[in-house]
Amino acid sequence: MANENPFTPFSDWTKHWQQFFQNDFWGNIQPFLPSSNKSSSGMNIYKKDNELLIVISLPGLEKIEDAEVYVSYKTLEVKAMINLNFQGFDLVEEGIFQGQFEKMIPLPFPVKADRIEATYHNGLLFIHLHRLIPEEQKKKIIIKKSK
Repeated sequence: MANENPFTPFSDWTKHWQQFFQNDFWGNIQPFLPSSNKSSSGMNIYKKDNELLIVISLPGLEKIEDAEVYVSYKTLEVKAMINLNFQGFDLVEEGIFQGQFEKMIPLPFPVKADRIEATYHNGLLFIHLHRLIPEEQKKKIIIKKSK
């Protein structure tokens, strides 16, 4: 009796949890939870036909060179250094993110790497992307004679 694990009845709790909450419970409530990721900033994604507009709040970007944007098929990566130091003042309460910002953004469809425009205005980074539409050309398959 002394060797019995008191947590044995709960060994399969994750399976029951997922079954009860339809497998994607945490994914569904994630937007309502406070972010544990320190490098978070406000972001909106807009879609129109074959275009995307991503707007990211990056207040305090001192130079455009302090931000980098990369794209790879269906993923957008944004990196920036946010600096909100005010000379002669000490930070008492922090509610606006500052420091190294990094965000990987999954896109709803593949985008053209050669048709991207990024602009920064009034603390907002605007990234305009266009859907990659594959060419639907027929490709002839050569049939080989088997031996």
